[in-house]
Amino acid sequence: MVRPSLRKEMAQWAVRHRSISIRLSCRTFSISETCYRYQPKLSDENERIADHLLALVKAKEMWGFGLCYLYLRNVKGFGWNHKRVYPTG
Repeated sequence: MVRPSLRKEMAQWAVRHRSISIRLSCRTFSISETCYRYQPKLSDENERIADHLLALVKAKEMWGFGLCYLYLRNVKGFGWNHKRVYPTG
């Protein structure tokens, strides 16, 4: 099984280099046209979250994610939920 992100890259390659339509390419690689056209929106707020987490981890090395999240949420007053704050990859 091939990851959707890789199928999207293959579909984009086929459109660019093989001059086939987007519709045919999406159908061939089993992705939706919405997936093909999707562009992620990176916000400045993500950078702010990362900066706050890094500063907090340097100050409180023994704290895990849960304590860092609760500190940012309850003490600092940020309204971010745990899914937004959780560091990925």
